[in-house]
Amino acid sequence: MRFINPIPFVRDIDLSREFYRKVLRLRIVEDFGTFVLFETGFAIHDGATLERTVWNDLSTDPSPYGRRNLLLYFEHDDIDEAFDHIAPHVELIHPVKRQAWGQRVFRFYDPDGHAIEVGEPQDLAAHQKT
Repeated sequence: MRFINPIPFVRDIDLSREFYRKVLRLRIVEDFGTFVLFETGFAIHDGATLERTVWNDLSTDPSPYGRRNLLLYFEHDDIDEAFDHIAPHVELIHPVKRQAWGQRVFRFYDPDGHAIEVGEPQDLAAHQKT
C-alpha cells in the first residue's frame, strides 16, 4: 500500500483549475474536464461529479468543501517570491512567518476554502539525525 495524492472536491472546476495553474503555477499533466492532475501529483475533482461517483448521490449540504480540517502543503524554493506572487490573489490566513521548527511558511485559502500552506524546502534528513 502506498499513498498517491489527495483529491480535494471543488465547486467550480474551471475556477479552481485556473487558480492552481495561474496563482500557484502548477503545470497540468492531464485535464479530463471534471478531474485535473498536476505534475506534482496534486489533483482536483469536480465535487458534484465525484459525489455521484463515490456515494451515488449528490449532497444537499451547501457548505464549502474546505472546512478547516485539511491543510494542502506545497514547497517553493523562493518563499518570498511565492508570497509576493500569490498574496494579491488569495484570502491570507497569515503572511510568511517562521514556525517553531524553523521553517518559513505562509497560509491562505483556495477558492473552495481549502487551507493551503506554502513552505520553504526542509532538509528532513537533518531533522531525523538524533
